[in-house]
Amino acid sequence: MRILVVEDYAPVRTAVAESLRECGHAVDDTDNGQDGVWYAVNNDYDVIILDLMLPGLSGMDVLKRVQESGSQARVLMLTARDAVEDRVAGLNAGADDYLIKPFAMEELHARVDVLLRRRYNRRSSVIEVGDLKIDTSTQTVTRSGIEVPLTKREYALLVFLASRAGEVVSRSEIWDHVYDFTSDAHSNVVDVYIRYLRKKLEQKPGWTRLIHTRRGFGYILNAEKSVE
Repeated sequence: MRILVVEDYAPVRTAVAESLRECGHAVDDTDNGQDGVWYAVNNDYDVIILDLMLPGLSGMDVLKRVQESGSQARVLMLTARDAVEDRVAGLNAGADDYLIKPFAMEELHARVDVLLRRRYNRRSSVIEVGDLKIDTSTQTVTRSGIEVPLTKREYALLVFLASRAGEVVSRSEIWDHVYDFTSDAHSNVVDVYIRYLRKKLEQKPGWTRLIHTRRGFGYILNAEKSVE
């Protein structure tokens, strides 16, 4: 999934961004509120991690502008402040969750996973489509109980398709949610990774196709047979 990190303290920003990338997320990051607004309103993020104390525009100002833009991103606010009134103000302004510094990276990952579940109306960390099971808490993928090893990019793509299971997802939507600004963009990168995924998800006898092509529209992940 695609995540924006807006944090002015470089060590924290870098650590959070790198840790999320290690989990397979596409991550953009910036150190100020003005750029944070630009990123947020011009891209379709799933989660925005937003520091409260920023140079220029404050985190609250950024949050307000993100809300006004109609963004569907879930917002996790970071702050060194521990006063109840600060947390209440952020939540009342539209933040979905609050995390106080210093924090354990494992807790941040868990909170991000919860926000992603809310973003795609999932109650559980486990996504099941037919005999395919994805556990986002452990980042494991199985078919018929057999583990399917995936690269980070393949895993990120599969999670996005599974989160939209039963819906046709365009190539541009995939690009917007699975790739960040540092990605190597070329015209057929999505199709290439779809082929990689299909090969791994269909490697065993009896493993039917799960990712189907809707020509001229995109791809759909479901357990039903579909005309390519």
